[in-house]
This record gives sequence, C-alpha cells and structure tokens, in this order.
Amino acid sequence: MTTRPSVTEPEATYTSPLGQRYATPAMLANFSDRRRVLLWRDLWIALAEAERGLGLPISAAQVEALRAAREQIDMGRVAELEARLRHDVMAHVHHFGEVAGADAAKIIHLGATSCFVTDNAELVMIRAGLELVMDRLVAALERLAEFARAQREQPCLAFTHFQPAQLTTVGKRACLWAQDLGLDLETIAALCERLPLRGVKGTTGTQASFLGLFAGDHAKVRELDRRVCAAMGFAKSIAVSGQTYTRKLDTWVVSALADVCGSAAKLATDLRLLAHKREVDEPFEAHQVGSSAMAYKRNPMRSERICSLARFVHSLASSPRETHANQWFERTLDDSANRRLVITEAFLATDAVLNLVVDVCGGLIVHPAVIAANMRDELPFMATEDVIMRGTAAGASRQALHEAVRTASLAAVAGMKEGAGNDLVARMLADPELAPHVNPGAIDPRRYVGRAPEQVDEFLGETLGPLLAAHAQRRGRFVPGVRV
Repeated sequence: MTTRPSVTEPEATYTSPLGQRYATPAMLANFSDRRRVLLWRDLWIALAEAERGLGLPISAAQVEALRAAREQIDMGRVAELEARLRHDVMAHVHHFGEVAGADAAKIIHLGATSCFVTDNAELVMIRAGLELVMDRLVAALERLAEFARAQREQPCLAFTHFQPAQLTTVGKRACLWAQDLGLDLETIAALCERLPLRGVKGTTGTQASFLGLFAGDHAKVRELDRRVCAAMGFAKSIAVSGQTYTRKLDTWVVSALADVCGSAAKLATDLRLLAHKREVDEPFEAHQVGSSAMAYKRNPMRSERICSLARFVHSLASSPRETHANQWFERTLDDSANRRLVITEAFLATDAVLNLVVDVCGGLIVHPAVIAANMRDELPFMATEDVIMRGTAAGASRQALHEAVRTASLAAVAGMKEGAGNDLVARMLADPELAPHVNPGAIDPRRYVGRAPEQVDEFLGETLGPLLAAHAQRRGRFVPGVRV
C-alpha cells in the first residue's frame, strides 16, 4: 500500500516548470488566482455601479461596500464554499457577499451569468498578457538592432539549402531575425486593439435578464453593456455572443503566440547552426558547464531551450481551433478545462521564450577570425561571377566563360573533397580563356556583400525604428494589476 505525500511539502507536489523555472514574475502574476478573483470583483463592482447609474434600486452605499471589500479574499473560505456548492463562481459570489456585508451581498452578480465574470476577466488577462509579450518583443528587438548596427559590415557566408551561397553580413542576418519579430509585434499590437470584451450579454447572449431588469428598455441594456466595457478599459464588446464569447478569439491569440515562438525558434536554430560553425556564440558564463562528461563542450543551451519551448507552444495552437469547432450552439462546457490549461500555458511558455531571446540577443559573441576562415575556401567561387562579368564586358561569350568556370570549379571541389585547399583561382589563371579576366583583388569579401550594410541602415531607420517608437507611445496601455 502506498501513501500519498503530504501536500504541505512543496517538493512532494507537482508544479508546472513554466511557473517554477521559465516564466517571468509579471506574466505569472497576470494569470494568478488572485488576479483573476480581483478582476471578477472589478466586474461585479462595474456591473452594480452601471446598473445603479441606469436606475436600478442599488444604493451608493452598497456599491461602496463592494469597493471597500474588493481585496478581502480568503481562498480557504472560498474552497469551503466551493466544496459545498460545487460551483466556483457562486463560491466567490457568496464569499464576496460575506466580506462586503449582507446589504451589498444582495446586488452582487445581478442579472449576470457565470461567463460574465469568467470570460470578461479572461479577456482582460489575455490583453494584458499580450501587452507583456509586446514588451519582451520590444526588448529583444532593441538588442537585435544594437547587434545589427555593430555588425553591419562584418562579411560572412550566406547559405541557401544550407550550402554556401553568396556572402552577406552578420548584421544583415540579424535584421532577418528582427524583421520576423517586428512583424509579430505589429500583429499583436493590432490584436490588442481588436480584442473586444464579452460585455453584458446574459445567459445565452440574448440579454433577456437585463431587459427584464430594465422593464424592456433596450437602450438602457445597450448602455449597461457600454458602461461596463468602459469601466474595464475596453472600447467595445463583441457584437453578439452565446453564453461565452466566441472561441474564435482564442484561436487568434494562441496562433499569434505560436507565430512569435516560430520567429524565436528560427533565430535560435540559426544560432545553433552558427555555434556549430563556431562563428557566433550565445552568452556563456565563466563557470557554466556544457556537459557532465565532455568538459570541453560549449553547448548552445539557451537557444536549444528556446526551440524546445517554442515547439510546445506550437503544439498548443491546434487546441483552440478544436475547441472553437466543437462549441455546440450557444456553448458546451468541454472548453473549460482545455482553455484553463492551453491559454495560460501558451502565454507562460511564450513569455519564457522571449525572456531567453532577450538574454541571448544581449550577449551574442562574434568570432571574425573563424568567419574569415570559413569564407576562405568559398571566396574563389564568389569571384567566378566577377570573372564572367568582366569577360563578357570584354566581348567573350558568356556561355563559353560559364562552361570554363564550371569545369574549373568542379575540379577544385573534387580536390577539396580529397583534403586539398581551394585552388580555383590558380586553375582560372592557368586557363587562357579565363586568365585575362581574373582580378587579383576579387578575393576581398567586402566586394560580395552587395547592399547588406546599407540594407541594415535602411531597415533599422525606416522600418524598425518607427515600429519601436510607435510602441513606446502606447506602452503600458493595458498594464496588468491596475484597475482601470
């Protein structure tokens, strides 16, 4: 017979690694139980205040009693009530009434359904979570911009099909990473503005209970919805709903988070490949251990962790779509447990990914000597285009030059595969057809980066700079933990 470990011992109880190891305190606080309960109470206060303002028999003293009791939360007492009532929202309704007083308790949740607090609170937390994600994106982009600017002219091999191609610069490659994250920032900023509140919609979304409270006055019911939305910091509510807001919104949110993680994983994968080539390293502390067995190793562990966590978020992205597709008519409850896990975990994991990206991008180490060594055997191939252009300009046949270059290149590659160096330049100088067009200065790598340095300047100045400035103007608009 086995005995269950005592729940009073934290190490004997499972807790999510996202909470223990990866996510930031701000994101954890945004999705905490206390934050959720405070939002429920804010919604009940906003509802009562709006109902009073529109003529229902609710006194100022009752609303003030709710405000005064807002932060008096005893989770132990709530657990007792839920064990008896078997309903989490009603347990909180009863507890709020206990701390606010019998008179105020009478008007809590008047005309509302559970989804009035659960769905509306979740949308507030989701929007605040997106704001935190944007803050992390901005921090990552600022560090990438600094890195790109510093490395704008450093030539390096570019790859297509992971085969050596023409050259680029380290800074230009960083702009590719930054561009993806910048597009994600734009998407999430637009999503924040687009997200509606569920609002005051009633049990099946018809607002019938509120129409009854206001004696059939449709205008007052619409105004009630508007006032509650304004009190919670939203410009509008969703136009129509069932009992819940459409779970389509969840697909937007988790898909956007998955896209962010995809951009981060692309960056991290490139860094892992560059670490293999010893051209660029992620930060590595003086006493950091790469391997318990191989003491010489310096593994790109943070980049690997980014990819690992990103893969987890990608796996979550299909779940909201399934939930949305399986909401029968006005709602079923098979969304609840799934959403409780998926939405929060997606935010926490994305937060962890971006925190790692910020850390990594703030400490990238470039090794120019290794980059030069890796380019050395490839530069003669880059020079062949110059040979063909010069020869064509001198009146030679482009096709004949191309064939001569191709033959010489294949022979040089064959020698490299036997362990020899790249002797392509020597081969071209020995070919009477090619020799007159070989420029000895053509091996300078700076000749083959094209407009990469200028593209870095243009991207940072014309695209990324304005994007970061626009975010700075709106930063903190949906600050978590602040009652609007």
